[in-house]
This record gives sequence, C-alpha cells and structure tokens, in this order.
Amino acid sequence: MGESVDTWFVREVLAHEQALMRYLHRNWRDRDEVVDLRQEVYVRVYEAAARKLPDSPKSFLFATARNLLTDRVRRQRIVSITAVGDLEQLNVLKDELAPDRWLGGREALARLARALDRLPDRCREVVWLRRVEDLPQKEIARRLGISEKTVEKHIAKGSRLMADHFHGDADAATPRGNTRGAPARIGKPT
Repeated sequence: MGESVDTWFVREVLAHEQALMRYLHRNWRDRDEVVDLRQEVYVRVYEAAARKLPDSPKSFLFATARNLLTDRVRRQRIVSITAVGDLEQLNVLKDELAPDRWLGGREALARLARALDRLPDRCREVVWLRRVEDLPQKEIARRLGISEKTVEKHIAKGSRLMADHFHGDADAATPRGNTRGAPARIGKPT
C-alpha cells in the first residue's frame, strides 16, 4: 500500500463529511444521535479500509451509513429478553401472574379470534388491517382498491358485529351467508 490509511481517510472520506451529515439528519429522527452515528460510520469505514481500500470511497461511505441506520432500526425493534427477565424489577404484582389470569387472557384472545373469524371476508380484512396492523384508512383503501368511505363502513360493521359477539349476542355476530365457523351438517338435509 503506497499511502497510509490515515491520509486516504482524510482525502477520500472526510471530504464528504457535510454530505454525510445531511444524509444522517435527513434519515434519522433523533437529532442528538447524529454525531455519534457519524463517528460510528467513520469507525466502520476506517476499519474496513485498513483491511482493503474500497474502489469507490464515497459510495462505500454512504452504503456504510445506510447499513448502520438499518442495523439501528432493527435493533430498536427487538425486545431484549433480559429487559423483562426479572419480574421483581418490573414491580409486577404477583397475583397478576396467577394461572387464572393467564387463562382468562387466553380465553379472551380465543373469543376475539372467533369474533374475527365470523366477520365477512372483506370486512375481516379491513378490520385486521386497521386494528391489528394499524394502517391508516387511506392506505387500506389504496391497498384493497376501495374507497375510504367503504373502509369506514367495513370498520363500523366489523366493530358492531364483534361487539355483538362479545356482549352475548353471538348469533347476531354471524352475518347471513357466512358459514365459516358454523358446524357442518352431517347426513341428509332436513
């Protein structure tokens, strides 16, 4: 290698510092972390260059920044097991962990699944996208090729049918023509 990594780094990488900072500010929501992100990008680029100088330093710099941001987002989405490993530190009351409470939660979840299964197909799909995947109505309408007004009607209908199911009127929660979840007839029809 003819020149030192330090000289190469100053000439080929630090020359793009302003552009890198604009990129990081534009793509990272926490402004207080941008300077630390820049330093981490520099460390990654320098360590890689110490092994082998990249052919296109500017492209390598921005690819490294993009990969760092992607890693950070991924890491934020992961819930650490150690973070919830010691229940004593969470100040959770012991009776909240009693088996009957766990069973009650599982039963409520099963009732919710049954209520969702009883909705008409399109209505169920809209309710799922809105309430579970938390998509905005506009996105649901675009994705399904229907109007926002139709999305609103499906959400209202689904909410009404599910409320009927949960408040004891399970038969009302089964719309006409939807036999999903209904027991199959055995033998000849009467």
